[in-house]
Amino acid sequence: MEDVLIECSPGISGDMLLGAFYDLGVPKKVIEQPLLDLGLKDLYNLEFKESKSCSIRGIKAKVENIDYSPTKRTWKSIKELISNGHLENKLKQIIFEVFESIANAEGKVHGIKSEDVHFHEIGAIDSLVDIIGVCAALNYLNPKKVYCNEPMLGKGFVQTEHGKLSVPPPAVIELIRQKNIKVLSSFDAIEGELSTPTGIALLSNLVDYMQPPSKYSINSYGVGIGNLKFPFPNLVRVYKISSFKDSSFNKKINPKCEEIAVQEAWIDDQTAEDISNFVEKLRIEGAYDVSYQAINMKKNRIGFSIQAILPIEKKECFRRLWFNYSSTIGVRERTQSRWILLRRRGECSTNFGNIKVKQTLKPDGSVTMKPENDEVLRLQLEHKISTDEIRKIIKESSKNFTAFENWK
Repeated sequence: MEDVLIECSPGISGDMLLGAFYDLGVPKKVIEQPLLDLGLKDLYNLEFKESKSCSIRGIKAKVENIDYSPTKRTWKSIKELISNGHLENKLKQIIFEVFESIANAEGKVHGIKSEDVHFHEIGAIDSLVDIIGVCAALNYLNPKKVYCNEPMLGKGFVQTEHGKLSVPPPAVIELIRQKNIKVLSSFDAIEGELSTPTGIALLSNLVDYMQPPSKYSINSYGVGIGNLKFPFPNLVRVYKISSFKDSSFNKKINPKCEEIAVQEAWIDDQTAEDISNFVEKLRIEGAYDVSYQAINMKKNRIGFSIQAILPIEKKECFRRLWFNYSSTIGVRERTQSRWILLRRRGECSTNFGNIKVKQTLKPDGSVTMKPENDEVLRLQLEHKISTDEIRKIIKESSKNFTAFENWK
């Protein structure tokens, strides 16, 4: 199995990536099949044409929009489209993650919930084709790892449905901040948008290492040509490579820093049963973690201190949960940073069969694997042996790990 290396030369966009993957040999049928499965067949025409940029040949992907519906797509409607589509689970998850990252970035920029984000350029049919097509192409190639060099952003202004915005646009800035992506500034003097929100969203979700391996051989490559004219070639190259084990594996941004929200309250007028139910509600709604303990409060009453750690974009939603499902009349809230190791869920085959596990990527590049506690408990009840023995057997017999998600 080969690796994939994406070369931003100098920037990145969804249509350039799509053209490069087609030039690399990904069949048009593979690119379009998920679009057909999602019911988008009659909304676009997709063409791949030979083109040149500064005398360098490549493929230009052109999407003709024949969607005449005035309806504005929201993240909620796109989420429903993806969820209801007849796509394989791995591809569906990749597509979902790309759009979700854009929705979170747009929500942060405009100060609204991600669910309510109205996609403009991103929600247009050409961007849907670019994002879904690129995800389908990478899923088809199924590389072991995906590498990329740092993109450049450019300067000046770009015309959008929000009006004229400075380059880089706010959504690009937020995507870069969220994913802690390093960018280059060598071409800051060049007027124009070198990297688009679609391109950055694809890189931030599909790429494993934002740095090429120090040693690799090139097996084949494809070239995607952009629409803008610069005094240098405006293209993206995608390589199939064979990389050699080296220290570059350790240079992925790990641990990563992200913003979280912390909400807490002290409650002394609800029963322990009610508190237990409310804490479970917070967990179900997506809190990273919830802790609570009994405390002494005013008038010598026993109460509960409850603290919830949650995604920054969900803090408004959780405020409503506090006031709708608990008796508190006030909630303390703060924003904090946290450093976390990259992790991903998956399953591996063992002497017990396939079990769910979680991998963690250490700063030195080593990977640890731990079985999910629910799986350990299930096996303990089934086989009537201790948890230590179960974990030992899993460790000694585990193989063929299959990831359910990208490192995050």
